[in-house]
Amino acid sequence: HRRFDYRPKTDPYCQARYTFCPTGSAIPVMKEEDVIEVYRLQAPVWEFKYGDLLGHLKIMHDAVGFKSSLTGKNYTMEWYELFQLGNCTFPHLRPGIDAPFWCNQGAACFYEGIDDAHWKENGTLVLVTTISGTMFNEMAKWVKYDNETGIYYETWTVQASPDKQSVVWFDSYECSKFILRTYQKLADLGAVFKKIQTNYTSIILFSGEPIYLGNETSIFGPLGNKTLAAAIRDFYYPFKPHRTVGGFFVDLLKIIDRVILNRQFYLFYNLEYWFLPMKFPYLNIIYEEVPLPAGSKTSFGV
Repeated sequence: HRRFDYRPKTDPYCQARYTFCPTGSAIPVMKEEDVIEVYRLQAPVWEFKYGDLLGHLKIMHDAVGFKSSLTGKNYTMEWYELFQLGNCTFPHLRPGIDAPFWCNQGAACFYEGIDDAHWKENGTLVLVTTISGTMFNEMAKWVKYDNETGIYYETWTVQASPDKQSVVWFDSYECSKFILRTYQKLADLGAVFKKIQTNYTSIILFSGEPIYLGNETSIFGPLGNKTLAAAIRDFYYPFKPHRTVGGFFVDLLKIIDRVILNRQFYLFYNLEYWFLPMKFPYLNIIYEEVPLPAGSKTSFGV
């Protein structure tokens, strides 16, 4: 996943149904001698709206919690889409504009408090390590860098087969990946993690070797490939938001026809378009164990 030099301003066209990070605050500077508990947080996606519905499908959202021993204050940190998942996964097709329009930025959100009920009821709230105030402050610097350079949300993992040793063509870049990066940074700083099982959700597309198609300018620009541009727009059209149940089922049939019967998928990744020759089983949602980091040989306990 490519890193960028800076985060661009978002276009006013991109609108969120739910405000991004509504109670967000700056990450505080902790006293060096503080001992801070670090918690693994996980709950079903959109639990505030659908309860445990997506939890049954193991579609989970991840975050990390902190508790300062000196102040007693709790904090939550997570990374998610600025304009909701649908906008990060598929583009808008705007009238009069050839190129699909993406509202696919993701960012870190930090705020005071841990909503115990939210994480405990259908998910996880468990202590994974303790760190010093110094380590927390170093992590905060890293979060700023990570947030300014890793700016685009990517829903899909794309790999060659369901086999665990399979080639991964593209890796996702979403909430769980941020948490895994955070844990690894803490381990690099010396955190020693408890030995507990930790699982994360991945949404996987299965594809033969991807074919590079080009970027927005080379495909949709004045000298672009009009046939390819039309094919990409045509592919994305059925994924638009639906106002009626009937319209949804009509477009669902089109999606099945393209992705499964004709084995086609167009992926937008690092601002470039790729063609995926789809393979059985086409798509899978897995809830897979990723162990907590072991830490470096120089790591120390708190």
